[in-house]
Amino acid sequence: MVRSVFISFAFLATVVSYAQQRVKLTHADSLKGSIREGKRFDRLIGNVSFIQNTTHIYCDSAHFFRSENKLDAFGHVHIVDDSVDITSLRLHYDGATKIANLRQNVVFEKLKIAKLYTDFLDYYRIKNEARYFNGGKLVDTTNTLTSVKGYYEVNSNIASFKKEVVGVNPDYTLTSDTLQYNSKTKIVYFRDFTTLKDSEGKVAYYQNGEYDTRKKKSFLQYGEMESPSYKIKADVYHIDDKRKFYKAIGHVAMTSKAENMIVYGDEGFYDKKNGISKVWNNAYVTKVTDEGDTLFLSADTLVSIESTIPKKKRLLAYHHVKIFKNDMQGVADSLAYVSADSTLYFYHDPVLWNGENQMTADSINMLLKNKKIDRIYMIGNSFVVSTDSLKNYNQIKGRRMTSYFKGKQIHYVVVQGNGESIYHALEEKEIKKDSLLIKITYLTGMNKLICSNMRIDFKKGKVNDIRFYVKPDASFFPPHEIKEKERKLKGFTWRIKQKPRKEDVEKKRLPVIKGKPG
Repeated sequence: MVRSVFISFAFLATVVSYAQQRVKLTHADSLKGSIREGKRFDRLIGNVSFIQNTTHIYCDSAHFFRSENKLDAFGHVHIVDDSVDITSLRLHYDGATKIANLRQNVVFEKLKIAKLYTDFLDYYRIKNEARYFNGGKLVDTTNTLTSVKGYYEVNSNIASFKKEVVGVNPDYTLTSDTLQYNSKTKIVYFRDFTTLKDSEGKVAYYQNGEYDTRKKKSFLQYGEMESPSYKIKADVYHIDDKRKFYKAIGHVAMTSKAENMIVYGDEGFYDKKNGISKVWNNAYVTKVTDEGDTLFLSADTLVSIESTIPKKKRLLAYHHVKIFKNDMQGVADSLAYVSADSTLYFYHDPVLWNGENQMTADSINMLLKNKKIDRIYMIGNSFVVSTDSLKNYNQIKGRRMTSYFKGKQIHYVVVQGNGESIYHALEEKEIKKDSLLIKITYLTGMNKLICSNMRIDFKKGKVNDIRFYVKPDASFFPPHEIKEKERKLKGFTWRIKQKPRKEDVEKKRLPVIKGKPG
C-alpha cells in the first residue's frame, strides 16, 4: 500500500513537472494548422499570447510547434518574466531549454535598473542571463556602455562587456577591451587596460580596479593618470572625485609637464580643492635643466602648493633634504622653492658645495636666473671653506655673505659685517730631475685678516684675490710661524662626509607598469 502511494506521488510530480515545461497558447485571433518540412505546427495571427510558468510571451503572429514545445514569434514580440521585460521584432523560443533567441530592435529591461539595446540577444531563463554578440548598449540613469559582445546576469545585476567597450556619463568617457558593471550599485569593474577621460580633460589608464559612479570613488590598481599639467603613475589609487581628493600608493611618479620635473615616492595624494600635492616615503624629485644636466632633490616629504597668486605657489621639502647636481650639492632640514622669485630657500643648518667650496649659514637662499644659479645669499653665521691642492682650508666668515656665480662656478663673494678670512698663499716652482721638469707646489705663508666688509674673487673655483674695505686688520704668517690653532676660524667645520652623491638622492625603484594600452 505504501509503495503504491509513493508511486502515485512520484507519477503526479512527474506530470506536474512536465506540465510546467510545456508552453501553453492562451490567445490568438486566428489559428490554422500547417506543416513545414514534415513538422506540424499552428499558424497563429493577431494578439497572440503564450505562457510558461511565470513567463508571458506576446506577439503579432507565431508558428507554434506544440509537439516540440517550441515557437517562432513575429512582430511586436514582448516577453514579461518576473523583473525582466523584453521586446523585439522576432523570437525563437525553446520551451524545454527555456532559451529565447531574440532578433531585431531588441530591448532587454531589468525593471527599474537598466535597459539593454541590441539586434542579437539570447536570453537563458534557467540561468537568468542575457547575452548579445553583435553589438549592444546598456543604459541606466547614470551610465551608457556599449561593446561588441556582452552578457547581463539578472540576479546579480552584473553586466560584462567584451571588445571595443565604450562607457559614457556626464563626468567621463572610458574605453576598454574588458569591463564589468553592476547596474544596481553603479560600480564599474576594470578587468583590462582601460582609458578614462573626464570632463576636465584628465586622462587615466587603469589595469584593474573599481569605480563607484554614484559616489565618484575609485579603487584602482596599476594605472596612469594624466591632466593638462601632470602625469601620475602608481601601483594603487584611491580616488574621490566628489571631494577632488586623489591618493596614490606604491611606486608613485608624478610628472610636471611645464617644469620638466618628476616627483617620486611610495605614497602621495593630490587635494585639488586646496591645490596641494604631497608625496612621502623615499620621496625625491628629478628636474632636467636646459643644459641637459639633472637636478636631484630628496626629502622625507615633498609638498607642492598651487595658487593663482604667484607668490603663494611653491614646492616644499622637509626633513633630511639632499640635493645633487653635477655643479652643486647640498643638505638641509627643509627647503622651499618659490617660482615667483625663482629662489630656493634652505633652512635649519644648511650646507652647500660648489666644486671644492663649502657654504654654511643659518639660512641660505639660492637665486636662479634663466634656470641657472645666479647668486647665493648666506644669512647669519655665514661661512665659506675651500681646500687647496695641499689640503689647506681657506676660510671666509661673516654675518652675511653673497656668492655671485659665473657659469657653474663661484665668481666672487661679498662679505657684509664681521668679516674674517684665512687664506694660504701657495707658489709653484719647477725642478729638473732625471731630465724631467717637475712642478712643485709649496706653502709660502698664511694670510689672516679681519675686516667688516670684503670681497673675495675666485678663479676656476679657487680663491684668487681678496679686497678689504673699512680698516682691515691683516697678518701674514710664514710657514714656520703658523700655529695649528691659528689655522681655523671660530665656528669652522668641514662637513665633507655629508656631501651627497647621486645615489644618495636618487632612490632605487623597480618598474611595475610595463606600458599603456595600444
